Amino acid sequence: MHPHPYPYAPAPVRRWWQHPALIIVLLVVFPPAGIALAWLSLWKQSQKIVATVLSGLWFLLPFLVPSADETKDDAKAAPKPTVTATATASVKPTPTPTPSKTTAAPVMPRLVGGTFAAAEQLITDNQGRVYAAYKDVDLPAGHGTWTVCFQRPDAGAPIASMVPVVYLTGPGVPCPKSPNTLLHTPTPTPAPTTQRPTPTPEPTRTSAPEPTQDADEDTSSGGDSSVYYRNCTAVRAAGAAPIRAGEPGYGSHLDRDGDGVACEG
Repeated sequence: MHPHPYPYAPAPVRRWWQHPALIIVLLVVFPPAGIALAWLSLWKQSQKIVATVLSGLWFLLPFLVPSADETKDDAKAAPKPTVTATATASVKPTPTPTPSKTTAAPVMPRLVGGTFAAAEQLITDNQGRVYAAYKDVDLPAGHGTWTVCFQRPDAGAPIASMVPVVYLTGPGVPCPKSPNTLLHTPTPTPAPTTQRPTPTPEPTRTSAPEPTQDADEDTSSGGDSSVYYRNCTAVRAAGAAPIRAGEPGYGSHLDRDGDGVACEG
């Protein structure tokens, strides 16, 4: 067997500083020394280029990226633009409170001395009543020219306190001192002229004389005592309401307001 004409070259001896582990550590910790040892190592050309590029970027990275302190200094040094915000506040005018209108309660005007025509609208609107001042005088259909002698309630009192009532007299007739007075004095009944036959005399009996009442007392006491009503309910049930002073059944216990007309409501 003949020897090879070109014998193989002996493998190079790797020194300690050519150990791959040492070169990688230096590439990371101290890139300049690692790059130098990488090119003196037994690596391939492509491996040396890749190791150099990566280690060089790793080495230059701290110089390319600014530190946090430098960023804060730059932020402090750079003047901030001043922004002026003008706030325009729209002030709405405070509405003026409108005073509430207080409606006063209607009061009774003075009707005494005037004609009923001037008081007719007020009496009609408030469902009032009209009477003749003299109880023996009847009101005609048209009594607008009659004079008002008395009124209820009095002038200045609230109309809502009671139903308005007026008492009238005809033209030229004076007003009485109080309502429900007699204008004409009643004519006394003449005594009969025919004599009755003389009866047989009997023992005389003395009895107490009965009290007599004149016309004025009849007016104030209340009329015929043979008719008596306990209250206004009984008067209305009998169909006798209203009762004026002097009429049968009139009594002061039925006339609460003392105007001479009982059970008028």
